[in-house]
Amino acid sequence: MTQGLSLYNAMSAIDTALGNLHHVLKKGEADAKARGIDPSVFLNARLAPDMFTLISQVQVAASLAKACPHRIVGSEPPVYEDTETSFDDLYALITKARGELAKFSPDDINGKELREFSVKLGPNMRDFTGIAYLSGFIVPNVYFHTTTVYNILRHNGVKLGKLDFFGGPK
Repeated sequence: MTQGLSLYNAMSAIDTALGNLHHVLKKGEADAKARGIDPSVFLNARLAPDMFTLISQVQVAASLAKACPHRIVGSEPPVYEDTETSFDDLYALITKARGELAKFSPDDINGKELREFSVKLGPNMRDFTGIAYLSGFIVPNVYFHTTTVYNILRHNGVKLGKLDFFGGPK
């Protein structure tokens, strides 16, 4: 059974991605423990010198996710301090971001597809509509950062498969 096409239902992709990210991090944490690797090795790893660390990748994904519904409806998103240093901190951050998404109902989000707003990205302002923001900016960015976490862990020898990227066996 399908839920129907709506901006709110499309936004569920973000929550799903964060849930899948939680699963991937759990596998990374378990692997570090099983192999006797200090968790900070994984948490501070990056794929290239100019890329964010695993911790920062999770922080960015969470920040994008929690801001999304606020931007779409025109409210101010909460500011997170980005002080995470452990796997447990990252799980808590993901839970907090998912909680922020859950505060919004279909009535809050649907009908805002064409609502226009601007977001400061770096030094510049960028104009969006609700649907363009979600589908052309938020979802691709959340998936980029969650995929990068997966790739950092894979690069460090964590046995992850494609099914893990989708949250593991159901």
